[in-house]
Amino acid sequence: MEYVIQQAINALSVGGEYALLALGLAIVFSIMNLVNFAHGELITLGGYAMFFAAATFVGNPVLLLPICVLTAVVAAMLFERIAFRPVRNAPATTGLLTAFGVSIVIQNALVIFVATRPKPVPVPSWMQGTMSFGGFNLPVVQILETGATVCAVAGLVLLLTRTNLGLAMRAAAKDFTVVRLMGIQANRVILGAFAVSGFLAGLAAVFILARRGAVDPLMGFTPVLKAFVACVLGGFGSLLGAAAGGLVLGILEVVLQATLPSDVAGFRDAIVFLLVGAALIWRPTGLLGTRAELGDKE
Repeated sequence: MEYVIQQAINALSVGGEYALLALGLAIVFSIMNLVNFAHGELITLGGYAMFFAAATFVGNPVLLLPICVLTAVVAAMLFERIAFRPVRNAPATTGLLTAFGVSIVIQNALVIFVATRPKPVPVPSWMQGTMSFGGFNLPVVQILETGATVCAVAGLVLLLTRTNLGLAMRAAAKDFTVVRLMGIQANRVILGAFAVSGFLAGLAAVFILARRGAVDPLMGFTPVLKAFVACVLGGFGSLLGAAAGGLVLGILEVVLQATLPSDVAGFRDAIVFLLVGAALIWRPTGLLGTRAELGDKE
């Protein structure tokens, strides 16, 4: 029973991580129709901010956590202002190529000017411990990540339903032209969406670094790839679908890791993607996506 509970917490933790990143991708996509593949570099930049802060002026590891989140938020807003705003009215493929370009530039800049080897990042010691509940010992970082995901999703719901910025973002996701005709500034709405996506990426980065203990230039690639898969699985354009897709993907990974024989466990990701592909054959628009009638193909 203890093993089952630990694996359940692990599944919720991994799924929560993917959900945070998928929500960051989905909120930008819903407004700008842009798949921001530079989203993973927000994780990397947050990690390097923690590393340099610890090496220079911050002695308390607890203070590094808000530095990581704040760096991701600022970096996301700079991405929007410098890279994505000039191509906002260009075709969608231009924005996609811009996102890839930003990702490649940052990765190579870190390789050239920092280092290719992982750099250790200090995290609070209490995040590495365990907590006892009814005789079960559970890792603190997994409990915190699950709780932080729930709080972040609840906060995002409140933002989108109780604030003027959130209502403007929801309206922009439906019809941006009408929103602009009503006098709402497009720059403010889009910048707000990128700030929210940066916050979610920074929050996920904290827990990724707590488990890894080190940062490297390519650290953000795999998480953002899996977050993209989670968005597709849940239904791109649906925030609820992105969160659900992230949880489902995390649960699949943990279940397969716990049940597959050791000689097959190395194919876990391939099996996960195969299952995702099968689900998309059944639901081409994602688990919570809306089906659009496009007519018969000639």
